[in-house]
Amino acid sequence: MNTNKFLTMLAISGTLFISSCSDDDDNPDPANEGELITTMTVTLTNSTDTSDTVVMRFFDEDGENGPTEPTPTVTGTLKASTTYNGSVAVLNESEDPVEIVTEEIQEEADEHQFFFITDDLGITTAYTDNESNYENAEGVAFTSTNPVGLTFTLTTTDTTGDVALRVVLRHELDKDASGVAEGNIANAGGSPDIDWTFNTSVE
Repeated sequence: MNTNKFLTMLAISGTLFISSCSDDDDNPDPANEGELITTMTVTLTNSTDTSDTVVMRFFDEDGENGPTEPTPTVTGTLKASTTYNGSVAVLNESEDPVEIVTEEIQEEADEHQFFFITDDLGITTAYTDNESNYENAEGVAFTSTNPVGLTFTLTTTDTTGDVALRVVLRHELDKDASGVAEGNIANAGGSPDIDWTFNTSVE
């Protein structure tokens, strides 16, 4: 059994408080009410050949605590000595219409960061977005250039073989801690919203 864990509760700060004019101020909504995550899709597109893509998808229709087993799929394989442009999409497909959780991550860009972790075959990743690319729920652009990781690059070497790529989304982390801006999770802290490892290969 795959022991990786896909954590299905994404804390959304917009749910922290109820209106101060409520008639029931003694019974506020629970802080950090969770947002169900059913789906994460990581798409890697060859930077010199857009017809060459690798799609890594995780689907868990009833969330972490539901009886249905999660379904990970990987379509395509990585090519050696190639740079891929990566993007991450996160959804709650239990809602109708489907809830685009990616948008909520963008609105809380200062509180979220993806990490792409692999020690295999010399593969490297680099962020291509930062907080200033996004706006909060009030439409105000963030000013920090700390990374978020909804877009990134992944570069392979000339070494071929099997690869495990771990994708982690941290919430309320310390983005100013040593190494975090470069994608080192060791000092990030915070809580995990997503933590899953995809298995693929370089050919």
